[in-house]
Amino acid sequence: MMRVLIVDDERLARAELRRLLAVHGNVQIAGEAASAAEAAVQVAALQPDLLLLDIKMPGGSGFDLLESLDDAPEVIFTTAYDQYALQAFDANALAYLLKPVQPQRLAAALERAAVRLGTTIPPAAQPRKLFIRDGERCWFVKLDDIAVFESDGNYSRVHFSGGQPLLPRSLLQLEQRLDPQQFFRASRRHIVNLAHVRRVSQGADGALVLHLDSMAIEVSRRRAATLKNIGVL
Repeated sequence: MMRVLIVDDERLARAELRRLLAVHGNVQIAGEAASAAEAAVQVAALQPDLLLLDIKMPGGSGFDLLESLDDAPEVIFTTAYDQYALQAFDANALAYLLKPVQPQRLAAALERAAVRLGTTIPPAAQPRKLFIRDGERCWFVKLDDIAVFESDGNYSRVHFSGGQPLLPRSLLQLEQRLDPQQFFRASRRHIVNLAHVRRVSQGADGALVLHLDSMAIEVSRRRAATLKNIGVL
């Protein structure tokens, strides 16, 4: 069963989506929200698998909602405006459905959601992917694809194959949510995905250096002993 949260500021639009979803036996409507702020609370409480998400809403857009989440569910955008389509697909959304939503297009989007959600899902306490917006571009990025989080003031720069955008989270906020067996706090400025480490060397000053495909990160002396505890050395 896919647990779906409907997010739309129009009551009639939410009712229509409920009607369309009723014929799909593999869908459970977990709840609905009329604003981005309300949806953020609902996502935290209900942990839905999928959002049917309007984009243009008073008080905050659908993109604003996704940017506020530590772990973004899968998303099907439902909107009356077509100018956001490119931004939506840059974010790797399952579908972009224009209102009035056509039943066959919704059905096809739900099928894609079922395929994507058919993989094993880690415990809800651990995020699976992040939504990142940088200017007009946005991405859904799987945590496994992120090589490094780098501190940049009150933000963190995310290094992955698709770019190096800024995420409005501090390294401390990220560290508290990430699996310490996979993401290693190498220094005050870096959190490294150990799956992307190709080799470990010793620098001229004796400090350990983690070599990734595109960069090398020096490990602080205080953190070096932790590498042994998690089996890297």
